[in-house]
Amino acid sequence: MKYDAIVVGAGLSGLVAAAEIADSGKRVALLDQEPEASLGGQAWWSFGGLFLVDSPEQRRLGIKDSKELAWQDWMGSAGFDRADEDHWGRQWAEAYLDFAAGEKRSWLHGMGVRFFPVVGWAERGGYLAEGHGNSVPRFHIVWGTGPAIVAPFERRVREHQAKGLIELHMRHRVERLVLSNGAVTGVSGSILVPSDAERGQESSREIAGEFAYEAPAVIVTSGGIGGNHELVRQNWPERLGDPPRHMLSGVPAYVDGRMLAVAEEAGGRIVNRDRMWHYTEGLKNWNPVWANHGIRILPGPSSIWLDAQGNRLPAPNFPGFDTLGTLEALRKTGYDYSWFILTQKMIEKEFALSGSEQNPDLTGKSIRKVLSRVLPGAPAPVQAFMDKGEDFVVANTLEELVTGMNKLTASSLVDLQTIRRQLQARDREMDNAFTKDLQITALRGARHYIGDKFIRVAKPHKMLEPGNGPLIAVRLHIVSRKTLGGLQTDLSGRVLGLTGEPIAGLYAAGEASGFGGGGVHGYRALEGTFLGGCLFSGRTAGRAVAAALK
Repeated sequence: MKYDAIVVGAGLSGLVAAAEIADSGKRVALLDQEPEASLGGQAWWSFGGLFLVDSPEQRRLGIKDSKELAWQDWMGSAGFDRADEDHWGRQWAEAYLDFAAGEKRSWLHGMGVRFFPVVGWAERGGYLAEGHGNSVPRFHIVWGTGPAIVAPFERRVREHQAKGLIELHMRHRVERLVLSNGAVTGVSGSILVPSDAERGQESSREIAGEFAYEAPAVIVTSGGIGGNHELVRQNWPERLGDPPRHMLSGVPAYVDGRMLAVAEEAGGRIVNRDRMWHYTEGLKNWNPVWANHGIRILPGPSSIWLDAQGNRLPAPNFPGFDTLGTLEALRKTGYDYSWFILTQKMIEKEFALSGSEQNPDLTGKSIRKVLSRVLPGAPAPVQAFMDKGEDFVVANTLEELVTGMNKLTASSLVDLQTIRRQLQARDREMDNAFTKDLQITALRGARHYIGDKFIRVAKPHKMLEPGNGPLIAVRLHIVSRKTLGGLQTDLSGRVLGLTGEPIAGLYAAGEASGFGGGGVHGYRALEGTFLGGCLFSGRTAGRAVAAALK
């Protein structure tokens, strides 16, 4: 069967690319190995955070942002230092920042996307002005979270499907890119048996038949390797220490990296394999959707972070400041888990959980439920983890807390006197408006931002004062998530070969391309840039294919 274009992968970037091509009147085959229930891929499960620069939401909150400041932050985080492998990634970064500071918001707004009015401050950095981190809040939460960012593109795809311009081929696993005279001219692979697996659940890999489709353009939008822990460990960077023996999965099993190998076999060049993004604040999901399902805590800055032996992490390894810096510090301890210690007052205001399903108020667009977050008590999804999850210890005394921590890990690693000494030392620093404890300085500084003061950062208080309890300890796991490297592409999304020349007919977008160029983020991400990277790279590749087909 012949088409004008084939898109491999029906996640967010694939939906965007297919819709853009069909907008030009061309016929598109959209293929995915999963059942139709998983349309939208990982984006559907996301918290829906998008990186925007100098937005109306920022300005209303008194945030002064600019493209120049955003570029300063991006470069300080990316640390581009590979002349060859970073050549296109850096150019994609410039183009993406133009998009984030320009038409990104109006483009989405025109499709009905709206934003929660309080802008979040993720990846705060904690270094110098030119170092890693966001200088200002830029994390814009889509009203409706992940499903609401998928919805307008699924709607566009469905409209084109009704017109006969897009054909959905679910349960089609691409196993080969067809080459003719050095150009990609189609795909072939296996048709998997029908599956009634619900969204995110692992589906059967039993083969029912074969397929082969032709097209002068193929876009690979199949995602990264986060669900394949063997590949994660194989590509684990030495700079982060040894790979963890145990980690949770922040993505479904179908994020397996197999399509990257197929594209590489056809001549595509994969760069920056050792760049990846994993979280250190993971909880084992008490109600899992996929195997080994991990949920990430989105923490405020007040919790005390301890390694497995109960030693406080050094600055600036504070909650929400530097994801990979903290991961590196924790890998040096030799343990695969760490601890938060906090109070009831902290958890009520500072704990949120990543994911659309963990935020039913925002996902369901319920203003009444959102307003209930200011009421006493932890948010309902957090309380559910406290009540039913295996990683929480709640106690009225420090002695009981430490006993519970050691019981949870079946060890005696955590020493009561060590914990008491550190918490008492921290509490003494609360007696003055000034302090040498940089975490206390940081959380007081955060409350100068109105969004943090009212809904995100608890009023600074002593942790051992009884009125602030009970005390809470949370065991944290590493959660696999994103691939920052990938197929190297030029600014049109064309996949480059080993010689640096484009492979005719082959394009890539989304995580499969390192969100653009084989690594738009460099070493570190500023958050809100994964969904945004899928949107921008999918749109770019789709429009490039449409232009080429004309």
